[in-house]
Amino acid sequence: MAKLYFTYSSMNAGKSTILLQADYNYRERGMRTLVLTAAIDERAGKGRIASRIGLAREADTFDADTDLATHVAGRLKREAVDCVFVDEAQFLTEPQVWQLARIADDHDIPVMCYGLRTDFQGKLFPGSAALLALADTLKEVKTICWCGRKATMVARLDASGAIVEDGEQVVIGGEDRYVSLCRRHWTRRELGTRALAEAAE
Repeated sequence: MAKLYFTYSSMNAGKSTILLQADYNYRERGMRTLVLTAAIDERAGKGRIASRIGLAREADTFDADTDLATHVAGRLKREAVDCVFVDEAQFLTEPQVWQLARIADDHDIPVMCYGLRTDFQGKLFPGSAALLALADTLKEVKTICWCGRKATMVARLDASGAIVEDGEQVVIGGEDRYVSLCRRHWTRRELGTRALAEAAE
């Protein structure tokens, strides 16, 4: 029986690298995969997933209006799909997560989702909240704070590198805009800001 998987972490923990490696493993064995990524994230180019260590792959894109069940059904009419991979899964809507669950249940196709758990204000993304509720298997990818503790939170940086606390939930960016922190330094942002400034000196 296929499952719905959610692999989550804070920023820059290597989620895309893990996705690309798993996708490669399927294709190396002659299996066919369907890879999806959020249309809003064009840091590596539209419809492209890239890791910080140089791995990359073209992908289909989704936005809030994409019917993923219909998208997968259309692909199944043309060819078999042995696994569905979803990058930037935090940008899924709750209905889309239900669609992915039904793909696993009704078509017996594993669906592997990778994304952030929380935003820069410590709030769950809608897609992540739904995945935490519905996924059969949850896995955390660990990364570390500047202090060496496990980083579970994400802080947003302004142009000068200072931590900001207000703004839209979604602002696309990488290491230039976000830093992963442990809960202690995320809740004491002034300590986090000071440490970041000292590290840059």
